Amino acid sequence: MTSPYTAPPAASGPAPKWARKRYVLPALALALFIGAGIGSGGEDTKGDAKPVTAKPQPTVTVTATATATIAAEAEPEPAETVTATETVKVTRTVTAEAAAQDDSDVDADVYYANCSEARAAGAAPVRRGEPGYASHLDRDNDGVGCDS
Repeated sequence: MTSPYTAPPAASGPAPKWARKRYVLPALALALFIGAGIGSGGEDTKGDAKPVTAKPQPTVTVTATATATIAAEAEPEPAETVTATETVKVTRTVTAEAAAQDDSDVDADVYYANCSEARAAGAAPVRRGEPGYASHLDRDNDGVGCDS
């Protein structure tokens, strides 16, 4: 005969979620009460930190003075002079067509669609302010069109 007070045999598999809660919740409650008991330990709280109000504080100023004396007799030596000379030979061939009109009228009508046309006419590089200069010829906007 079996005793009604003995536990039934353990079931295989994990325990249901409600069975875990009956252990976890009392443990959390116990930890809460222990923490509250430690916090209210009955010690004197006069030494605790108090909020600090804005009070005028003394201002500290540090001044440092450096004095350098240079002897009047000692003169600094001059730095070495380095001269770099580069000789550049520039050859430019310009082919001019005979113009029947005045040059001032021709200059106003000069237009180059691209740098190839300006080079073919012998006008490259074209500088800002010269006849034939246009912003589409100046890629880097330095004032010189068709410079490379």
